[in-house]
Amino acid sequence: MKPYSSLYLPVPDLPRRRFVQGLVAGGVLLGLSSVVKPGWASGTEAVNRGAPVLSGTEFDLVIAESPVNFTGKPRMATTVNGSIPAPTLRWREGDTVTIRVTNRLREDTSIHWHGIILPFQMDGVPGISFKGIAPGETFTYRFKIEQSGTYWYHSHSGMQEQTGMYGAIVIEPAAGEPNRADREHVIQLSDWTDEDPMRVFAKLKMQGDYYNYNQPTAADFFRDVSRDGLKAAIDKRRMWNEMRMSPTDLADLSAATLTYLMNGTTPAGNWTGLFRPGERVRLRFINGAANTFYDVRIPGLKLTVVQADGQNVEPVTVDEFRFGPGETYDVMVQPKDEAYTVFAQTMDRTGFARGTLAVRTGIEATVPEVDPADWLTMADMMGAMGGMGGMAGMDHGSSGDLNGMAGMSGMNHGGMAMDHSKHAMPPGMAMDGKLARPSTQARHAKTEYGPSTDMRVDMGRTNLDDPGIGLRNNGRRVLTLSDLRTVDGPLDPRGPEREVELHLTGNMERYTWSLDGLEFGRSTPVHFRYGERLRVILHNDTMMTHPMHLHGMWSELEQDGGGFQARRHTIPVQPAQRISFLVTADALGRWAWHCHLMLHMDAGMFREVVVA
Repeated sequence: MKPYSSLYLPVPDLPRRRFVQGLVAGGVLLGLSSVVKPGWASGTEAVNRGAPVLSGTEFDLVIAESPVNFTGKPRMATTVNGSIPAPTLRWREGDTVTIRVTNRLREDTSIHWHGIILPFQMDGVPGISFKGIAPGETFTYRFKIEQSGTYWYHSHSGMQEQTGMYGAIVIEPAAGEPNRADREHVIQLSDWTDEDPMRVFAKLKMQGDYYNYNQPTAADFFRDVSRDGLKAAIDKRRMWNEMRMSPTDLADLSAATLTYLMNGTTPAGNWTGLFRPGERVRLRFINGAANTFYDVRIPGLKLTVVQADGQNVEPVTVDEFRFGPGETYDVMVQPKDEAYTVFAQTMDRTGFARGTLAVRTGIEATVPEVDPADWLTMADMMGAMGGMGGMAGMDHGSSGDLNGMAGMSGMNHGGMAMDHSKHAMPPGMAMDGKLARPSTQARHAKTEYGPSTDMRVDMGRTNLDDPGIGLRNNGRRVLTLSDLRTVDGPLDPRGPEREVELHLTGNMERYTWSLDGLEFGRSTPVHFRYGERLRVILHNDTMMTHPMHLHGMWSELEQDGGGFQARRHTIPVQPAQRISFLVTADALGRWAWHCHLMLHMDAGMFREVVVA
């Protein structure tokens, strides 16, 4: 990220209404061929009909270009069967499904079945599990459904996920649904940009904060002066300037380029789900966004979370939850009034997606104001050291220059000279050779000490009860990872025999993202031994939250001090946080493991896992 040159930066005057609201009738354009060259016929109408629903065991999906208009600028999108989102697929646990996917694009494509346990050849990751689907070809996916719940599917080729290629999966349990509802709605959140995604990526490579319009302002400075005094306010701003980091660095992309969608509908379009007062309604929330964390609430309704990532959890009632790309949550609500707003504001607070639960179409409830953007804290930057004023392991630029930091008391830069072996025996080893609890001391790889890493944290925080920046002490009951308890416990009763530790690393000035300081292409695969039970530790050395997705195997999240917490396929790791989970390597083959923020994955936060 570029350094600050002054105590504050001006905020550009954005056409905020257009950015946030989009078009009332924004969506896929009807009346044009599903494969067309740009050129817009007069009288073409933009409408959103919602995703069609397909059920059974045999499916035919066609991937093509379709014209869309979400903001007033006609563009081309990547669609499945001509819709955004793609058709919702309803399967039944125990069935074997056959899905024929035909590619009518001018480039290769693929479909990855996110969170579905299947043979690696069916996982749909080009270059890892298969070669991809060439233009004009049809690839047949066939696998047995071994699970139930809410999942989704999307392209794993290029930027096609960002340009519209994503859809929902609902799998009915063979033994019957334990969480019964009178009605249900799938609510898939996503994001859209009118820009060429590769152009967006190029801008970030030139300037990592290109789309961050929440930079500290003069008003913020004078508010700090009023609250903390002039010297404290100047010291605070000087600290961030000298670190060449931004306290508002919450998201790479903002409403400056993104339009936020709910079931393919803009906020102005107001997707509506119907109910009858008193009904028990199940809402299957899916974050299919390429680059956006959403904070979801329905003012006037309590949300009872009954499922996370397709797995039933002990019901927990909250006002709000945050989820990142790849995650799913199922909630139960019991609406009684005529209309409620389904409100999903972005983590950086520049925009929102929204829809309505209503007794009839055409009515709506009050749309809340977006909450003010919050600043990252010392704990978000330094982990467990944050409360002590320390700066262990911080590396400001490739030269390691830490001059000018004397204004921060109690600093400890010892981490810069440390080289903890990744293969050292971690603490907590029990007499039987099992690892009773996760290690807490960071083991930095030698590869982290290079230009791809601008920051290291030696003492990651392990608190799973933190709702995250912008949600702390907001007056609402917010879901945290510590609230989740998968109802049937771990799939494997064995304890782990070894630990694998990976560090989530990056350099915002260079806009590089990596694991252990190595971008994909420079890294070697991670090897799991077939049948082993192991502990994985993800240690976030960056100031951004990363939703980490391991393909092919369940990630069984551990409590802070060890012990089973919840079964997940995508785990969000907050800034300076250290999270552990257990994996049973029961899936032979080659698998992907990556951050589900698409631009982070594309920039290098991706590894191959080989189970053999």
